[in-house]
Amino acid sequence: MVAQVIDGKAFAAKVRAQVADQVAKLKEENGITPGLAVVLVGEDPASQVYVRSKGKMTVEVGMNSYEHKLDAETSEAELLALIDKLNTDPAVHGILVQLPLPKHLNEDLVINSIDPAKDVDGFHISNVGLLGTGQKSMVPCTPLGCLMMLRDHHGSLSGMDAVVIGRSNIVGKPMAQLLLGDSCTVTIAHSRTKDLPDVVRRADIVVAAVGRPEMVPGDWIKEGATVIDVGINRIERDGKTKLVGDVDYASAAERAGAITPVPGGVGPMTIACLLANTLTACCRANKLPEPEGLTA
Repeated sequence: MVAQVIDGKAFAAKVRAQVADQVAKLKEENGITPGLAVVLVGEDPASQVYVRSKGKMTVEVGMNSYEHKLDAETSEAELLALIDKLNTDPAVHGILVQLPLPKHLNEDLVINSIDPAKDVDGFHISNVGLLGTGQKSMVPCTPLGCLMMLRDHHGSLSGMDAVVIGRSNIVGKPMAQLLLGDSCTVTIAHSRTKDLPDVVRRADIVVAAVGRPEMVPGDWIKEGATVIDVGINRIERDGKTKLVGDVDYASAAERAGAITPVPGGVGPMTIACLLANTLTACCRANKLPEPEGLTA
């Protein structure tokens, strides 16, 4: 069996096109333009790249982009004051504080100071609680992107056996909640799981999100299973730097029914879902119907 490749780049482009269409409709019918504010503290090179990319794509889908770049020495009080201002700004529907923050800033305090209705990263404790109890919430972008790709590939996920490898607050735990919401039978596995290979082998869906390069070999994958690889790991191989996932792609692709590549799989979906979340937040704030196909 040769696995079908789930092309995250193409799927993300489709999602962005859907967002752009619905933003244009919002403007034309309601005179409303969704706005996304991104706050960057310090000079972290990777964060600067992400912020530039987010700003560019926000504008491309017709939304307003507000970028706030602060010095690394910015005090907690100054950052919280800016967030408070954005919370009350009616032109801003989504707020994202780029992580990681400089060490003198309390990430939990900062994230939980964002209005939960504008928390398009889905990290606020209120959104975590709402998702965990099956209520309407803002959903973290990476798990939302994974769910969209799984729904697109399978249609209904009801009754499928899913294993999520990794228990982070950003991917593993919310991914498990979303799969439960779609009536999967869900196991959260991790580095201390006994008989981890056997646990993974029974899964119809494997979501790998551990941050360890090629940790999951092909012989862990059940014949015909769908593999969603969230990992992005930079390694040295044959004297060159290479990006690989948490799954050994070559061997897994021989057994899986479908698989996401790295790069070009889950990664592109994260920003696409950030834009989708901003659109959703805008619709909710204005008591308008939520965008179809772009929410959990």
